[in-house]
Amino acid sequence: MEALSANDAKTQFGDMLLKAQRAPIQINKNGKPVAVVISMEEYESIEALKLRFLQTRAIQAKVDIESGNIIDGDSFFNAMEKGSFD
Repeated sequence: MEALSANDAKTQFGDMLLKAQRAPIQINKNGKPVAVVISMEEYESIEALKLRFLQTRAIQAKVDIESGNIIDGDSFFNAMEKGSFD
């Protein structure tokens, strides 16, 4: 992934937007990554994936509830915090 300083991103904004249509551009401030510029198409793809994931999880939750496969709230939220949803 190409990286630009925040100052370069500001001074080369138009060029950066063109490049972001082909590949993500990382923006660094004081040498540290702070943002990524992506195309609208890429953003929409990411949002669609997130929605499909949530829909799949909701369907599975409904199946689990109907079959009595449930857990207590503390276990659920602990799993969410850890990122383990299995």
